Amino acid sequence: MLQPISVNMASLNLSTLSPMLIVVGGALLILIIDLLKKNLDKSLYVTLSILILFVDFGATLSLGVNERGFFDVMLIDGVSIVSQLLILIASMLFIPLALTQKRFHEYSYPEYFALFLFMVAGFQFMVATDNLILIFVGLETASLALYTLIAMHNTPGSHEAAIKYFTLGAMAAGFFVMGAAAIYAVTGAVELYDIAKVMQTRLSEPGILVPVIGGALLMMVAIGFKVSLIPFHLWTPDVYEGSSAPMAGYMSIVPKITMMVVAMRLLGLYVDMGVEPVRWMIIALAVVTMTLSNMMALVQEDVKRMLAYSSISHAGFVMAALALDTTKAYSSIFLYYTLFLFTNLGAFAMLWISRHKGQTYHSRFHHPYEKFAGLIHTSPQGAVIMAIFMLSLTGVPPFSLFWGKLYVISATVDAGYLWLAVVMAINSAIAAYYYLKLIVYMFLKPPAAGIEAIGINSSKPLVVIVGISVTVTALSVFVMQPLLSYISYMVSVSGY
Repeated sequence: MLQPISVNMASLNLSTLSPMLIVVGGALLILIIDLLKKNLDKSLYVTLSILILFVDFGATLSLGVNERGFFDVMLIDGVSIVSQLLILIASMLFIPLALTQKRFHEYSYPEYFALFLFMVAGFQFMVATDNLILIFVGLETASLALYTLIAMHNTPGSHEAAIKYFTLGAMAAGFFVMGAAAIYAVTGAVELYDIAKVMQTRLSEPGILVPVIGGALLMMVAIGFKVSLIPFHLWTPDVYEGSSAPMAGYMSIVPKITMMVVAMRLLGLYVDMGVEPVRWMIIALAVVTMTLSNMMALVQEDVKRMLAYSSISHAGFVMAALALDTTKAYSSIFLYYTLFLFTNLGAFAMLWISRHKGQTYHSRFHHPYEKFAGLIHTSPQGAVIMAIFMLSLTGVPPFSLFWGKLYVISATVDAGYLWLAVVMAINSAIAAYYYLKLIVYMFLKPPAAGIEAIGINSSKPLVVIVGISVTVTALSVFVMQPLLSYISYMVSVSGY
């Protein structure tokens, strides 16, 4: 006969759920306000969203390190806290970009902001657990909201992008479930700490490596889709092109941070146990991704598509650190994405400022290189800011991503993979060509005949966000030491 279960509320440690509950409650509040009072100005919803995210940020900072909660499915360690903070910073930088000079369709709906907050909650759940079921729930919550947000841009390209992303995202979810099922079949567990214990005792059994590596391979396919690793990247340039520029910038950062954390927890488990095929699978994917995506970026005619392939290359660059299994390597992932966050979101925000409703310069693309020709003459400030972002993405000192690249390569050399560090350095040199190509157009080409104002979509909130991004990008050297110390400490106390 079943016995009643007594649940002690204190043992649930519900404070571990507080960051997610805040954004979910905030999303519901926005929907309720819309039910009570229609046609309120979008600035109210932007302000509410930022306030909710700010409260969430404070709740995340107040969490204790290495705590479990809600029947032990929630895991609040240093990695969880750092990744949640990055998600929230990127989200707070993204939301004000809705306050453009021109009116765009999606921002007139309160549901847009509610869906955005639901998406943030999904991403937070993914990084704040080591339970495969909850990771999947968070993944699908975030993904379904993101598909809808892309489609709400309401252009033929956005509808195509949303359908393509939904189709391939469903495939990724299927691979994730199959991988989780394979791992569960071998270990009988869905919590990663239990999976690690069982695997350590069973790895010596004959034939056990086949299902173990099979599960890792299926998971790697799912992670590859979400992080845009080659050959699972085919959706990325088209989806970025069809999305609004801010959404494309957001997708290049936050989903990748969350899946990197999932990969770190899951694939890091295999690497830590010495399952060498998984380590070399990660390295092979990283090398192929950063190399081929650079080749593809070289021939792009549109700046947004170039930045899409660029983000794939950066994902491959960072993915290599997962195979190293050192505290320095894992710390370098968070340092890199912290710096990449401001630079890349700032670059996409500049594209958003220059966005016209019509395709003024090209029959297909909104942001061809020709659009930026002679920008130094028509908008000197805009040209200098965009150049700073491009130089940072190239890895030119003293701009932010130079320090990120340097630290990842340093961690690679320290782990004994000198050849991999050389490959990473060569790829950074190749990438310089397509970043500098935009600078050449802006500074050395004459303006196109009949060029329109490049800042036609500009507004004070957009200028503030770009100002924050370019300031951090240019002056990051002054915060590198405390930032690196904080990240390294949080990663090390998490056991990585």
